Amino acid sequence: MMKLYTVEASTNVERVQLALAHKGLAAEPIQVPYDDRTEVRKVSGQDLVPVLIDGDKVLHESMDIVAYLEERYADRPRLYPKDPARKAEVLLFIDWFNRVWKRPPNVLTEELEKPAGQVDPARVDRLGKAMQGYLDLFEQMLTGREYLMGEFSAADIAAFPFLKYATIHPADDPYLFHKVLMDYQKPGSDHPHLVAWIARVDKRPRA
Repeated sequence: MMKLYTVEASTNVERVQLALAHKGLAAEPIQVPYDDRTEVRKVSGQDLVPVLIDGDKVLHESMDIVAYLEERYADRPRLYPKDPARKAEVLLFIDWFNRVWKRPPNVLTEELEKPAGQVDPARVDRLGKAMQGYLDLFEQMLTGREYLMGEFSAADIAAFPFLKYATIHPADDPYLFHKVLMDYQKPGSDHPHLVAWIARVDKRPRA
């Protein structure tokens, strides 16, 4: 059986859990302490999760793992369209999400971690407005669609664990990054498709 190294409440781990469940695959979960990645480093040579071990394959980076599962288990339900043009659209979306969309919440979290008095309020405001503005783009993408690219795909897997915090607010969540995702993504009455998409994907199983 595959092994999946995780930490509690990881957005990137949830990506892989959604992909595994969609393909009907199982992986033994190995949860490591958030502040002690010794075991992760031992098996993968680096500290980040998720780490997936499948036989002699050791993989990290969540969407690289999702792409591997698609290729290795091609006989299972697909996560990328067969049509080359549609697949390219999914890949471009994932690249945009990882390199562009994720920058504001990551930088905002770093800013808010600074000591009191050193936080730049103007920068916080600018980054927060960028995050809020992206909700309009997702709303437009979901107009007339149940999922971001029409059918459930790796695009939904890439985005959902982060966008879900717009409406899903776990009690006593201790992670500042999650608080940023909750505080600076405020869907309103003009985001019904996004709100419905979050509820729809949240019902999907995780491995």
